[in-house]
Amino acid sequence: MVMTFAELVASNAALSGEVRRSHEALKIAQLTIDKMKVELAYLRRMKYGRSSEKLEHAQLELVGGQVAQPVIEPPVDAGADDGLKSNVTSLDVERKKREPKTRPGLRELPAHLPRRTVVHTPLGGCGCTACGAGLREIGQDVSEVLDYEPGTFHVVRHVRPKLACAGCHTITQALAPSRPVDRCMAGAGLLTHIAVSKFADHVPLYRLCQIYGRDGVELSRSTITDMIGNCSLLLTPLADALGRYVLKADKVHGDDTPIRALGGKGEKAHTARLWVYVRDDRPSGDRARPAVWFQYSADRKGEHPARHLLNYTGILQADAYSGYNAIYKDGRILEAGCWSHARRKLWDIHVRQKRLPGTLAHEGLVRIGELFKVEAEVNGRSALRRRRMRQARTAPVLKELKSWMSETLAQVSAKSPMALAIGYSLSNWTALTNFVDDGRIDAHNNTAERALRGVAMACS
Repeated sequence: MVMTFAELVASNAALSGEVRRSHEALKIAQLTIDKMKVELAYLRRMKYGRSSEKLEHAQLELVGGQVAQPVIEPPVDAGADDGLKSNVTSLDVERKKREPKTRPGLRELPAHLPRRTVVHTPLGGCGCTACGAGLREIGQDVSEVLDYEPGTFHVVRHVRPKLACAGCHTITQALAPSRPVDRCMAGAGLLTHIAVSKFADHVPLYRLCQIYGRDGVELSRSTITDMIGNCSLLLTPLADALGRYVLKADKVHGDDTPIRALGGKGEKAHTARLWVYVRDDRPSGDRARPAVWFQYSADRKGEHPARHLLNYTGILQADAYSGYNAIYKDGRILEAGCWSHARRKLWDIHVRQKRLPGTLAHEGLVRIGELFKVEAEVNGRSALRRRRMRQARTAPVLKELKSWMSETLAQVSAKSPMALAIGYSLSNWTALTNFVDDGRIDAHNNTAERALRGVAMACS
């Protein structure tokens, strides 16, 4: 079939358009694949990988960073004089040689522990086995062994005698002692042990049933679950008082984490949320005691933090979760961002790129690292001192960082992981930079993340 020139031009244009569309589709697919790989690397690191996000020293050296090298001082011979050893040693040196040397890690057992003394006498008693003469003590060797007796159950029998008066024909009896939970056979010690084992030592309730069963005490899981519920009711006033104390602070760290909870469709579990609010102003020189307040919700809707912080006025240091946006609108609560979250997005890209130095992600990590260097120096200082040092040293670093992010964003694809990571920082720039002009605010929200580590341990 012979085609005319016009038909060839039209066919060439159609093929060129098809190739162009194929290239665009391939580019979009590649960007999607890169994004999914970054998300997969993030999920793998969260589940299996190490939590450390520190840059390696070798990488810092390749981008001009300087790592302090250890200074090795030459050994000094105390007995040397002008290069010649003396045959006269001091008394202190000789005493140190005669002192008994203890093995590394060996130390005295705690003095507050009760001691049970066991005296081991020779088989022959107080008489000499050789000549039969009496023996007298000239010294003794004492060694201590740390031992453990497992916790034991005991039953407390409350006896209330009935006393009758023959004259007035009345009966007198003491009132029944109160119990932590009405009509519950568990005492305060057992309830405390169950609660501490579950929430502090992260022991599942079914395992507690097995532990108690080895002592011959059969408690079903439903019974222990009811005990935990009753303990929660008893401790509710204390938890409410703790929440009031936390929300009295000028600044509160907030975060949330998913947990598995019963109550889904049928007998299935569903994903609920555990919210944490932390009061800890020690980094800004405040001596108020830190405290942590937890709240539970069946989902992650924004109405829950709005209810928790209904009467709070101050600073909320949290991530850029959209559920917090409603509480920032009236100006009652000031938003403070977290540079650890912003840095983590670049770190995930850096891990995906095999942690190669010189990449855009690595350069961004190094620049953000300058912020954390200043924070390490101002940690523990007064709020006024922190504000002055940040305005002098952190503000120029932030200005250069924003300029670099804007220039980099114009160079990369709009749908690339790098663009999304930079977009997170630029879109939340005001919240991320509020700490410069307010010494009470931290540069990160690591305080709340540390408070949630116990929850992650219990779920693992």
